[in-house]
Amino acid sequence: MTTVNPPISTLSAAGAEHVAVRPLSIHIGAEIGGVDLTQPLTGAEIGAIRQALLDWKVVFFRDQHLDHRQHIDFARQFGAPTPAHVVFGTDAEYPEIYPVTRNRTASAGRPAAARAWSDWHTDITAAVNPPFASILRAVVVPPYGGDTHWSNMAAALRALSPALRDFLSGLRCVHRFKPAEGEEHAAAYNARIAQNPLMAEHPLVVVHPETGEQSLYTSCDFSRNIVGLEARESEVLLEFLWEHCVRAEFCVRFKWEPGSIAFWDNRSTQHQAIRDVYDSDFEREFYRVTLNGAIPRGVDGKPSVHLSGTPIAAI
Repeated sequence: MTTVNPPISTLSAAGAEHVAVRPLSIHIGAEIGGVDLTQPLTGAEIGAIRQALLDWKVVFFRDQHLDHRQHIDFARQFGAPTPAHVVFGTDAEYPEIYPVTRNRTASAGRPAAARAWSDWHTDITAAVNPPFASILRAVVVPPYGGDTHWSNMAAALRALSPALRDFLSGLRCVHRFKPAEGEEHAAAYNARIAQNPLMAEHPLVVVHPETGEQSLYTSCDFSRNIVGLEARESEVLLEFLWEHCVRAEFCVRFKWEPGSIAFWDNRSTQHQAIRDVYDSDFEREFYRVTLNGAIPRGVDGKPSVHLSGTPIAAI
């Protein structure tokens, strides 16, 4: 497979040569140093970080101890924040901040992982306009465990045969929240979903609005059925794609530290919070800001279709 990643030396914008970008794997993930995210960034620094995000899909920062206001201010330099979560609520004082902790996170109510692709997702693709990006900040981190995976969905698409890529490019898929079953938090989780029953039809292959790159657009948590296929055909094809997308060569695994920040492009990635932390007594306290996104478009130029619920709006 031909690599599309740029040489490392090209990743700093003019005037931001101090911004150091260190790739972590061949296809996805880079650490960025040389910036202080507690302070306003220069235009050149913003440009260098944004280019690294486009090139590497997810970028990481270390030793950046931001408070809630600084987190929001950093995010606003790259886009318009959304409410903390369109389904699971917001905080009155900081409506952009969504807490991700052991006991207050959407995943606490989801069924336990059963297969390799379980819990992998692209954020809120049940909406017709999913977030463009998410920025997650670590405050309390387990001494070990609780890592996060990201997968490059463009690399996953390129690895398929040309014939299958062409076939997938003509398909569309219905996305909605998966209901929880048989767990302590299931009833509350399902009630939240019912209050805003988000559902959208997205292309199975989308075109990145900034780079023109094509990516698979499917994940176990939201993709329910492929339009026009029989139920068994849809099930088998989706499960094949979910398994394919999380192959190790498309992924990066990040070990968190207090002050770590992950900033990922939601238009070309999936991610998975590894749930081993629930098998421990360790605390995990993170906070997330999401940035408002546009309606995806397929290879044929046609946009996604809103089916139900209230689309995401910027604050």
